[in-house]
Amino acid sequence: MFKSDSSSAAQKHDVFQAIADPTRRGVLRLLTDREMPVNEISSHFPMTRTAVSKHLRILSEAGLVKERKVGRETRYRLDAAPLRELKSWLAFYERFWENKLDALKRYVESDS
Repeated sequence: MFKSDSSSAAQKHDVFQAIADPTRRGVLRLLTDREMPVNEISSHFPMTRTAVSKHLRILSEAGLVKERKVGRETRYRLDAAPLRELKSWLAFYERFWENKLDALKRYVESDS
């Protein structure tokens, strides 16, 4: 069973803080298709296992990563549900990007 950190620990980092770091985004990408132990995750980054564990802790506190014990090993998996908050936030601003692209299209087409 995966351990959920939806308690007060989850309040330490929000989704925006958690994904702000490129290493943490890389970890999430790795965990997209399957769960992995920290040693395997660490092998993909030029840093120590301890440093990767710190990133995993932040992701876990934001609710983006769940962990489960398998014997003596802890395995991690992505929980994408908290990313909905990010998607909603981005959707609001998407209309501004679309307006700018529409204006650029009109400008380019008017000069042809």
